[in-house]
Amino acid sequence: MTTDHTGYFEELASALRAAQVPEERTAVTVADLTAYLAETGTAPEEEFGPAAAFAAQLGTATPAVTGPPGEAETWTWTADVYNDRRLLALHGDQGWEVERLDALGRFVCRRTPGTALRWEYRREIVGGRREEVLGRLVPEGWEPCGEWFFYAYFKRPEAASAGPAATLDTLPTRPARSWYIGVKGWAVSAGWLVAVVVILVAYYSRHVDFAVAFPVLLAGTFGMTYWVRRTVARSSDAAT
Repeated sequence: MTTDHTGYFEELASALRAAQVPEERTAVTVADLTAYLAETGTAPEEEFGPAAAFAAQLGTATPAVTGPPGEAETWTWTADVYNDRRLLALHGDQGWEVERLDALGRFVCRRTPGTALRWEYRREIVGGRREEVLGRLVPEGWEPCGEWFFYAYFKRPEAASAGPAATLDTLPTRPARSWYIGVKGWAVSAGWLVAVVVILVAYYSRHVDFAVAFPVLLAGTFGMTYWVRRTVARSSDAAT
């Protein structure tokens, strides 16, 4: 950031504080606008206008925080690989930031009233390409937010691409659902469960011995994983 940019954002931060904008929101706003200018390469005066006038607009748009300052909402949800990107885009637009994926592959999210921003997400198949993917996405402002098997998820505030429009003035209520499994997801799970049951029944009824049952079960696991991976990869390529 240049010296001129530093002066602009110092003036903007001072004006926001004078307008009684919470310190946390001031810091987040300045950081996001700085990242936005780094992406666009434009001058702040050209993009936002005079700092004092822009601060007045932002201060007016700042929603009142009804709870204690910094009190964050938390929400944990899950989806199958056929629906996760669509739902991440939907919930990210409502201010939900994914902090991590838990041991069950669920998205652990938070959202703070008064400072919430819109978030955008992307999913990558990494495998042994993790460093290559990171080297490509991190310079564009993407931050890793979780991994599940061979999938890696990345997030960045929409301010990096949308500027001030990424700020949320009002927050939708937290979704009532936390489980999003579509028809394809249930079909894959049911098919695999049936196959496992058939193999186990055959084994315990002594129609199939362990030397056959275990390799078949193992091959089925790898086969199902490979099929799901290829299907999702094709859908990802079609979406892009």
